[in-house]
Formats: sequence, structure tokens, C-alpha cells
Amino acid sequence: MKVLRILGIRGIPAAHGGFETFAEQAALYFVSQGWRVIVYCQESGTGPIYEDKWKNVERIHIPVAGDGPGATMRFDWHTTLHAARHKDLCLTLGYNTAVFSAWLRVHSIPNVINMDGIEWSRAKWGKAAKTWFWLNDWAGCWLGNHLVADHPEIKEHLKSRVRASKITTIAYGADKVASAPMEVVTPYGLEPGRFLTVIARPEPENSLLEIVSGFSRERRGLHLAVLGRYDPTNAYHRAVQQAASDEVKFLGAIYEKPIVQALRFHSWAYVHGHQVGGTNPSLVEALGAGNAVIAHSNRFNRWVVGDGGVYFDGADDFARVLQELVADPERVNQMRAASVARYEAEFTWDKICKEYEALLTRFLPA
Repeated sequence: MKVLRILGIRGIPAAHGGFETFAEQAALYFVSQGWRVIVYCQESGTGPIYEDKWKNVERIHIPVAGDGPGATMRFDWHTTLHAARHKDLCLTLGYNTAVFSAWLRVHSIPNVINMDGIEWSRAKWGKAAKTWFWLNDWAGCWLGNHLVADHPEIKEHLKSRVRASKITTIAYGADKVASAPMEVVTPYGLEPGRFLTVIARPEPENSLLEIVSGFSRERRGLHLAVLGRYDPTNAYHRAVQQAASDEVKFLGAIYEKPIVQALRFHSWAYVHGHQVGGTNPSLVEALGAGNAVIAHSNRFNRWVVGDGGVYFDGADDFARVLQELVADPERVNQMRAASVARYEAEFTWDKICKEYEALLTRFLPA
């Protein structure tokens, strides 16, 4: 039987982000294709390692005391030690503790690493964190038997470290959202089709201040629904909120998938301000929901969305783009159709999982 162990995530079912969502989808797909799949799951607290099953996926739960980066690093180390006791193929999602992969290499365990984005380049990290991520970026490139880049530009970055033949580009997927109940949206004071949605951590590199400032320059006759946790003690968070007109609604952090999908589906447009990174899961999800996409102008976003999106750079440019689109509803409809076409061509879960299966089959132990 073909066996796969998935490392590097908090666990499944997904509750924490893009990698967990991918791991859930991939695990279920691989099981349906006759694979045995084992997923490592992080538990808070102390106690022995224990195992269970979820939808025929085997889960190994590893308790670690505490929370935050330190606990995650300890979890990753114990995960690596456990996986090294077997000879099964490993898929490691992310490179933040890639140096631990040396233990798999020493034990001749095949390990394919998804190298995620260029984490060390993000402005939010301090010098020590950037150094750690930079070192692990190199370590992942050297220690992985093969690398997955989620975006062509990430592959270009990785080619500066290893040969191109060691890298395969496979993007992320998303669910198609073809309908959603309106009653989920209205309690937030939003009218279906009369609001824009932005879903992002409130950090400078995600352009929240530029988006809110540009939107609030004049009355729009639309609302801007902003999802994310805003801390009043954080200066940047305060600046974003202070820049907002009364047409901006801060909805807080929302993790319930049906609510997020309904907000996307009933949006007039989705705004994506991320300036760095590879294939962002939130952006792919917007395509799957058929959103008209207004995105920050950079090489990462332009590849994901393609020619059907509209792009901005800064608050003034966002205000201009918004004004043009409000005056041209037919163009917004064309953008929605283009998003659906782009999603169907590149980002369905079936396509992504089949590409992973073809790749991982090559590295199964003899």
C-alpha cells in the first residue's frame, strides 16, 4: 500500500489556515485513491502521544506544553522524530523548521517539502525571526528530496538555491462557492451585492491602511467589510480604524467557513492587498466564489488572478480604481466571469490533488 505522512501543520480538520485546508483536502483525496495517510496533529498540554482516525485518515496527536512559536517548534521536532521511526514518504508543509529535516535525511526518509512563501522577507518579523526563516529556507532547499513551489515566482526564488529540476510548481486549491444563504450576511448590516470584502491580517504589507483610506475618500454607496482582529493597543491597527468612514464595517476575526463563504459570495468585489507571498489561499478562494477581484499590483497577485483582475498600488490608485468600477457595472460582471474561468482552469482541488499525487508517487520508497 502507498503510505504518506503529512508534517508541518497544526492538524485536521482545518482550523488554522491555508496549509491545514490543503492537508485536509489532500488527505481525503489520497485516501479515496487507496493510500494510507497519516497526519500529525498538535495538541496543547501534556501527556502521551495518541492516535485516532478521522474519515479514514489516521491522526497522530502529539501534546506540547504552551502555545506560540516555541510550542510549534517543539511539536515539529517530536513529529520529525516520530516520522523517522518509519520508512514512509513524508510531505512537509512549510519550511519554518526545515533544519529538523536533517533527521529524516540521516534516516533515508524521502521528504517532499512545500516551501510556502518567502517568509523571511516579510516586514512584520524582527531580525532574529528573519534570520531563522532565512536559514531554514536554505535548509529546506538542501535537505528536501524535492521541493514544491506554490507559485512560478516562488520557483524562481528557489532556483537561486537549487537546480530547477528539483522544484515542481503546484498551486493551492479552493472550494467552488456557487450559492450561499443571504441570511448569513444581513446580521452584519450588509446588503448582498452592495459591499466589498477584504480578508487579511492587519499588517502594513497587506495594504489595509491604503485600502481603507482610499475607500473612505468619498461616499461610495457601498460598504467595505473588513475581516480580521484589530487590537486597540496596536498603532497600525488604530491608524486603519481611524482612517475609516462610516461605510467601513470591521467585522472582527471570523473563522466559521460557511459565514466566510457567504460573505465572499455576496460581495460586490473582493479586495486583496497582499504585497508579498506566493499563491495566497484567500485570493484563490475569492476566485472560487466568483468574486470580481481588486488586487495590489505585484507579480504574485497578477499570476493568480490573471487578466480578469484590476490592480492598484497605494491609496490614491485604489480610490481611482474603485471610482471607475462603480461607474461600470458591466466591467464588474466581466471580472466575475473571468474569476470563475481562472478558478476552473487552475485551482480546483481535484486538479491540485492529482498533481500532488503524480509528484509524490515518484518518491515512494521502493
